[in-house]
Amino acid sequence: MHQLTYGDIKAATDRIAGRVRPITLSPLDPGAIRTAHRDPLDEREPEPEPCEVWLALEYMQHTGSFKARGAQNFIQAHRDAGTLPDVGVTIASGGNAGLACAWAAQQQSIPATVFVPTTAPAVKVAKLRSYGADVRLVGAEYAEALAACEDFASTTGALASHAYDHPLIAAGAGTLLEEIRTRIPGLDTVVVAVGGGGLFAGVATAAQHHGVRVVAVEPENCRALNAAVEAGRLVDVTVDSITADSLGARRASAMALHAAQQDGVHSVLVSDSEIVRTRQALWDHRKVAVEHGAAAALAALTESAHVPDRDLPTRPAAPSRGYRPGNGEKVAVVLCGANTDPSQLVHPAAD
Repeated sequence: MHQLTYGDIKAATDRIAGRVRPITLSPLDPGAIRTAHRDPLDEREPEPEPCEVWLALEYMQHTGSFKARGAQNFIQAHRDAGTLPDVGVTIASGGNAGLACAWAAQQQSIPATVFVPTTAPAVKVAKLRSYGADVRLVGAEYAEALAACEDFASTTGALASHAYDHPLIAAGAGTLLEEIRTRIPGLDTVVVAVGGGGLFAGVATAAQHHGVRVVAVEPENCRALNAAVEAGRLVDVTVDSITADSLGARRASAMALHAAQQDGVHSVLVSDSEIVRTRQALWDHRKVAVEHGAAAALAALTESAHVPDRDLPTRPAAPSRGYRPGNGEKVAVVLCGANTDPSQLVHPAAD
């Protein structure tokens, strides 16, 4: 297995420069997120200082998600190496990685064949076709689409990409952290949602180099990375969450597990109900329409308001619920995708 390095992130940053949209950041209102508990009987503790929380609006990226970074890095690296076959690329994806692959292939004028589970949202399938991809619906879960994709690659010679488990894909995603740090001097923590772990592995690799804490957020019933950290090895998990279309990997990548076992990483869980509530709040207060998977990251900070205060160990022995920033902590929360049907959001009645 290729161990992702900071050098991989730097190479990807240079490779995709000017080919993707730079990150946009938006601060939350001061006091919007509760900070860690202060003991009122301990006079040595300073008065609470509001944390500083920024939303990293990566849903504004090409194709509506961070996946464009990895896809661009993957295809451009093969273009530079002269290893792009005429038959093009192929990928299995719940939607977003396929969109990014199809877009990047279109940029390079090569064919893309995308294998998608039959459960993928219609909005993503339609968008895939708009990028000129040959879309093939196979199976009810990602694993079935992946098997069909691998068979296609072996019989046609197409270059097989991956939704998350490839060093070029993860390194491309990691370029996010490089941009965020440039924009937020003194960044303490970055919060990311985790599916198979491509975004997390890339961001965590860059974050470790810079001494930035990483909070890896998963739905409680869709916890491939959290279960792997708990077991100390990769394991298969049941996928039963409203976020399944984007975070529904049954098994995390080895790169992600390796990154999660490093210092400065917190693995936390959130409930589907809090994800739904947070997604709706983003719409109500900011008119931001993101996927449930994207809302999961911010839900970690809001769910922490409903659980008892406690210290979070670096590697929790049992699943932790949410994340509570410390006093004055500078936090960036990655809103990673917006390929969703906005009609699902509740439109409150006018006053």
